[in-house]
Amino acid sequence: MPTLLIIEDEAKMRRLLELNLSEDGFTVYTAADAEAGLNTLRQEKIDLVVTDLKLPGMNGLELLQAVKRTNATIPVVVMTAYGTVETAVEAMKAGASDYLLKPFALEEMKLILRKELDFHRLREENRSLREALGERYRFQNIVARSPKMQEVLATVERVAPTHSTVLLGGESGVGKDLIARAIHEHSRRAGGPFIKINCTAIPENLLESELFGYERGAFTGANTSKPGRFELADKGTIFLDEIGDVPGSIQVKLLHVLQDRQFERLGGTKTLKVDVRVIAATNQDLRAALEQGTFRQDLYYRLNVVPISIPPLRERKEEIPYLVDYFLARFARESDKPLTGITPAALKLLADFHWPGNVRELENIIERATALSTGTVIDVADIRLDISPPSPSTASAGESTPFPPEGMTLEQFEDEIIREALRRAGGNKSQAARLLGLSRNALRYRLSKLGVPDEEESKR
Repeated sequence: MPTLLIIEDEAKMRRLLELNLSEDGFTVYTAADAEAGLNTLRQEKIDLVVTDLKLPGMNGLELLQAVKRTNATIPVVVMTAYGTVETAVEAMKAGASDYLLKPFALEEMKLILRKELDFHRLREENRSLREALGERYRFQNIVARSPKMQEVLATVERVAPTHSTVLLGGESGVGKDLIARAIHEHSRRAGGPFIKINCTAIPENLLESELFGYERGAFTGANTSKPGRFELADKGTIFLDEIGDVPGSIQVKLLHVLQDRQFERLGGTKTLKVDVRVIAATNQDLRAALEQGTFRQDLYYRLNVVPISIPPLRERKEEIPYLVDYFLARFARESDKPLTGITPAALKLLADFHWPGNVRELENIIERATALSTGTVIDVADIRLDISPPSPSTASAGESTPFPPEGMTLEQFEDEIIREALRRAGGNKSQAARLLGLSRNALRYRLSKLGVPDEEESKR
C-alpha cells in the first residue's frame, strides 16, 4: 500500500489525518516538525509527503526544498490556511504537486492524494517500460548510447520536474546547451521562455545591463528603459553559459538573484521579482577558480545545487556511428543530396580521431563532408579532419617536433599525420611518402594498418 508522511504541528489534526488515512488503506508516518519529517524521509520508503506550510523552526517552503534535494521526484502536497494562498502558489512554483486550503474535507484530500500517487506511479511505470524496451531516457536531438550519457540523461529526467538550480560542466562542444534545453522542455516551465546568454560573448561593461536591464538615463545613450534577460525569462528558464567568465562585480548581483529572485535594473530603484529557474554551464574547473579567488564561493554553492558533468566525445566513442548517422541524415536533407551512408574506412577514420572539439567538431566535419561529397556515400577522401598545430603548452622551448594533443596517443597522432599527408597529396601515395620522409613501401605498410585499401594490390 502507498506510504504517506504527514508533517503537521497541530497534534489533533495530525492524529485525525493519521487515523482516517490509515483506515483508507494508507501506511502513515507522522511528524510534528520539519526536522523530524526529514529524518523519517531518510529512514523510510515514502511515496508521498503531506505538509503544512506553517511549521515551527524550518517552514514549509524550506522543508519542500529540502525534500526535493533528498528525492527530486517524490510528490509533495502542501496544506495552508485560506489567508496564505499566495504562499501555496509559491510552493507550487518551488515543486509542490498540489495544495489544500484549510479547512478541507477529508474526501477532497483523499482524492488529491490518489491523483498524485497515480500520476507518480504512471511516470515510474513509463520509465521502467522504456528501460525494458532499451529506450532509456530518449530526448529529442540528443544521441546518447553510452553508459556515461545515459547517466547524464537519467539525472536530467529526475531533476527536470524540480525547481533546483543546475550547474552543467564539460569541455567546449560536448552539448551543454542541448542538455540545458532538455531540462527546460521536460520541466513544468516548458510553456515559458528559455533564455540563453553567453557570458563570454558580451563585453564586461554591457553584461550587467544585458542580464538585469536598465532604466532611461542610466548611462549615455540609454534613451529608453530596457528589460534584461532575467525579466524576459520570467516563468521560464535562464541559461547562463560560460558562467566561470562572469566578472566579480556581476557575481555579487547574481548571488542576490539566486537567493531572493529579485533585483534592480541598472540605474533603477524599484525592486523587481521574477519566477525563473537558473541553469548555468562552464568548461572551466570552478573549484580551481575558487582557490585562485576569481569565483565567489557563495555563488558557486548556490549554482552547484545539482551538478551534471557531460563527458567528452573521446570517452564515449561508441556513440560516433550514431552521431554520424544523425548528422548525415540532417545535412543530406538540408542540402538535398542523395547521401545514404558512410564507408567503413571513413567511419574508422572518425572513430580513431581524438576530437578536441567534441560533438560540435564532429558535426562540422560531417557538414563539410556532405558539402564536398560527389557520390551517394561519404568516403575517406570527403573527410577533412582539423589537426591543430602545436601550442606553446605542448612543446618545450626550442623543440620543433609537436607533441600529441591532449587525449591522443602517440599511435593515433602518427595515424593522423599519415592521413593528413595523404590528403595533402590528393591521394597520391608517392607524394605523400615524400612529404613524410618515408619509402613508398613503408607508407603502404602503415596504410594497410589503417585499413586503407592498396589499389596496386587489388589490381594484381
